[in-house]
Amino acid sequence: MIRIDLTRIIFITGADTGVGKTLLTGLLLHHLRQSDCHTLAMKPFCCGSRADTEFLHAVQDGELTPDEITPFFFEEPLAPLVAALKHHHTIHMPDVLRQIKRVANRCQCLLIEGIGGVLVPLAEGFTVRDLIARLQCDIIVVSPNRLGTINHTLLTVEALKTIENKGLKVVLMSHKNQDASAGSNRRVLAELLAPTPVLPVPFLGAKSLRFEALKKSRRKIQKSLARILA
Repeated sequence: MIRIDLTRIIFITGADTGVGKTLLTGLLLHHLRQSDCHTLAMKPFCCGSRADTEFLHAVQDGELTPDEITPFFFEEPLAPLVAALKHHHTIHMPDVLRQIKRVANRCQCLLIEGIGGVLVPLAEGFTVRDLIARLQCDIIVVSPNRLGTINHTLLTVEALKTIENKGLKVVLMSHKNQDASAGSNRRVLAELLAPTPVLPVPFLGAKSLRFEALKKSRRKIQKSLARILA
């Protein structure tokens, strides 16, 4: 387990891929930095595109280089283990932890965005969940407010019960075209997961991953962001 004096670590994972982890990480990052908390963000593993890395690079004003944000990048849109094996590249847990600690020692709060869900294999012998288990951190599970999210979220939270953590929250991300389940998903999850908080984030627009749009969105929902971070 990593122990870093005075640094809070928050790991943002997901019930699936493409559920809004990067947007929420960016919102929390900007909110904390605007609140005079020196915060940095990493996405240690990224595959297929550097867009998420470039977004986080912009939100933290270039304070970290792209390689510091994402030390393990593969061009193929595959699980990191699969991509690494394709390139005959071996990744060891201590190397990942060293990269994280190097950044964590530079800030008051470190946000770590995961890749995919909690059982995504990062390398031979460890998954996203195993990495979370080695960190002394809070955990945020990002789930999409759509049909299927109850099952996916319950499975994710169940998988995380096997590891020690400082605190767990679920954040339900809304989408433009809401289906019939959207009106009841939060209530049902809150009942089934109690006392784990289930907190909503509204749909923030199709261009929400642009930095200028992100700044406006943060002002709109800063009370919600404060509750997520509490």
